[in-house]
Amino acid sequence: MDQWIFATGTFWALVPPIVAIALALITKEVYSSLFAGVVIGAFFICHGSFGSFLDAIFKDGVIAKVSDPWNVGILVFLVILGTMVALMNRVGGSAAFGEWAKKRIKTKTGAQIATICLGIMIFIDDYFNCLTVGSVMRPITDKYKVSHEKLAYLIDSTAAPVCIIAPISSWAAAVSGFVEGEDGLGLFVKAIPFNFYALFTLLAIFLVVFWKIDFGPMKNYETAEEIIQAKMDEAHIPEGRGKVIDLVLPIILLIVFCTIGMIYTGGFFASGADAKGFVDAFANSNASVGLVIGSFAALLLTLVLYVSRGVLRFGKCMECLPAGFKAMVPAILILSLAWTLKGVTDTLGAKEFVAGVVSGGAASFMNFMPAIIFVIAAFLAFATGTSWGTFGILIPIVVAAFSGVDYNLMIISISACMAGAVCGDHCSPISDTTIMASAGAQCEHVNHVNTQLPYVLYVASISFVTYIIAGFSRSAVLSLLVGAALTAGGLFFLKKKMAKKA
Repeated sequence: MDQWIFATGTFWALVPPIVAIALALITKEVYSSLFAGVVIGAFFICHGSFGSFLDAIFKDGVIAKVSDPWNVGILVFLVILGTMVALMNRVGGSAAFGEWAKKRIKTKTGAQIATICLGIMIFIDDYFNCLTVGSVMRPITDKYKVSHEKLAYLIDSTAAPVCIIAPISSWAAAVSGFVEGEDGLGLFVKAIPFNFYALFTLLAIFLVVFWKIDFGPMKNYETAEEIIQAKMDEAHIPEGRGKVIDLVLPIILLIVFCTIGMIYTGGFFASGADAKGFVDAFANSNASVGLVIGSFAALLLTLVLYVSRGVLRFGKCMECLPAGFKAMVPAILILSLAWTLKGVTDTLGAKEFVAGVVSGGAASFMNFMPAIIFVIAAFLAFATGTSWGTFGILIPIVVAAFSGVDYNLMIISISACMAGAVCGDHCSPISDTTIMASAGAQCEHVNHVNTQLPYVLYVASISFVTYIIAGFSRSAVLSLLVGAALTAGGLFFLKKKMAKKA
């Protein structure tokens, strides 16, 4: 065919991601949906040539994207992170911290606040958060008769919502990987004040605990006359003789060295005129390389710490390497397919087409785009059970739409995409994070989903309103003040109403 119908820079460039979204919603399975989008995009690119079709999928697609230096760094960081999680659990650091905390926490409110604080402290990765906070805090919350449903809600609310506003995390690295042609980490940092769902979720859980507000199905579990305390899982006994320091010190090492690694790549330790200050070095850093350098240094020192103290033999430490890799396989697969889909849409000229459409759109309509993107991302993440898959599909489109058109609105819209993805993932029954939160709290999964949903919808509705405000005002401060007032005011009103009924 001399005149190939699928011309670049036209609406056809958006068909692959649209198909991926539709299939993800229908099948509730993100891997095959992303791959189907890649195949369709390759068909559009090949111009009827079978060889070009295969090259678009594999040579110029999967292989090219997975072998990209930036992407390789992200994948290596994920494997190292998984290894450290496996090490800390096997050495017994989590169990030791739990025993230490039980002697110092005296009230039910204190047990819940400690759970929240530990969840916030473990901001490196949501898998790490769920796997650690549940095992550490469950004995303590059981002692003060906090329902397992409430514990699962607290774990889930300090997993993804915390990771998505932490610049040094696997989530920041992943989001940065989806933003090409822009400073990915810089955009991530600038988007944090506009990540309303994450910020208002953290505000809400503190108010819910301090004001003792339980509504919806959660109230039935928290007001029960007797909450059955679960027995310790004797089958899951750590192999090492770990202490509290074996959990706390590796986390501190990871945070410190990842920060050092990132400012190193940004020129902080350079000499002469090339040297940069901390802020400039962090903004200009190569997150992919910096996170690998920092996490590898933290891993080596953690191994030295464990082996030298005799808490875990070297052979057992090495067994954690494949275990950590296995834990990160789902994230690696999603990233690889999402990167490939983005490469296909770039080849088809999606950025040029969408930018042209957006630049010709009505300004008043564009002001509503952050709120619309938030809803779309939330619905997609809820249906597919994955935030990262949602990032991979929507963020490239958002960047293409606003890059060079309205930089501030691009930042707000990227944040809306991240916030919506976390919101949908937060309450999705097929989300891996939701499932792990249930497992960590030893809670029936259906009960966790049902009891958490009213809290998620409450914060999501406030976030939607604040994204409308942000779309028109472009002000993070004004939007945050309004959203915080709505969050606190609504819960305070509910508290008064519940007290009146009582």
